[in-house]
Amino acid sequence: MPAAAKTPEPFKELFNKRLVEDMARQIKKRWIGFDDAAFVTTALKDFKQLELKARATQIAGALAQVLPKDFPRAVKILTATLRPLDKNDEPTEDVSAGLKGWAIWPMGEYVAAQGQGHVDESLAALRELTIRSTSEFAIRLFLANHPKKTLATLKGWLKDPNHHVRRLVSEGSRPRLPWGLRLKAFVADPAPILPLLEALKDDPSDYVRRSVANSINDIAKDHPDLVAALAARWLKDAPTARKRLVRHACRTLIKAGHTKTLEALGFAAKPKVALKRFAVTTPRVKYGAHAGFTIELVSAGSAAQNIVLDYVVHHRKKNGGTTPKVFKWKTLVLAPKQSLILERRHAMRPITTRVYYAGTHRIEIMVNGKALKGADFELVL
Repeated sequence: MPAAAKTPEPFKELFNKRLVEDMARQIKKRWIGFDDAAFVTTALKDFKQLELKARATQIAGALAQVLPKDFPRAVKILTATLRPLDKNDEPTEDVSAGLKGWAIWPMGEYVAAQGQGHVDESLAALRELTIRSTSEFAIRLFLANHPKKTLATLKGWLKDPNHHVRRLVSEGSRPRLPWGLRLKAFVADPAPILPLLEALKDDPSDYVRRSVANSINDIAKDHPDLVAALAARWLKDAPTARKRLVRHACRTLIKAGHTKTLEALGFAAKPKVALKRFAVTTPRVKYGAHAGFTIELVSAGSAAQNIVLDYVVHHRKKNGGTTPKVFKWKTLVLAPKQSLILERRHAMRPITTRVYYAGTHRIEIMVNGKALKGADFELVL
């Protein structure tokens, strides 16, 4: 029998008393007038009741309360607390030397909230902050309020030697960044950010290229035909890394079976395949274990077919209904009349982003964005 599933610690605990006290110590080193006790007390007020983003915002508010009201002076104090960089342009591992990691998020929130009247100083600070973690949330308020100047700054960062800064160009300007301010202007018209993504599509860093793909995926939710045309253009004489980028960028459209996107990527919108057999091999699944299933996929075509194979888990909700989630499986080439047997195990384990409920769940098999067949299993808590 599987061991009892351990519930993971909530993400919000990444902001904790130790982190706040470390911030206070580092700031006090740089500014003797810093009221570290007041900062810690304000930052941690009712902390247990606050979720992740609310904790970051409260810490940022505590910084605003205690730092000098002269923003250029205050931001110099903050950037002085940052961890120095090593010969590879990455923060050193000396924890006593300065701040990096999760402390950077509330510092960015502070800059965004207090620095709107000092755009140049703020963007320079966000560049330094992002090297130690990320400024992708903070820079969005500047894109919303000062788009021309901020976009010009992002353009200047396209050739920055630090890959964290180049990633900020694509990640910070994403129209629909999760947890971030929605950039409604770019949701409606992504034209201002497309040249930035174009310039970064062959960046030497996979970290940057994946961010470009995520931004294109955001755009696809509102402008699918535009992304299909972009994918077709980017795939012409594309190196392997760019091909991977385009596939990742088009994942939402592939799952949705968007015809133009499938054609751009070489997949038939209406594949000639049949699901000869589909069986759930674990009709009852204990929480923390795996749901297993097997399929036999048969080609009904006279030519080889490029196949995107996905599956959907319809998770049971508290009210008894279900909500679907598409999971990637694999891509393959199915030869004429070929029969292929495949097996899969799907973990029903604890994750912070989903609450599981006992009862009937359903698995569906999808080929090139089209659902072929489904079957049920029972989740036992």
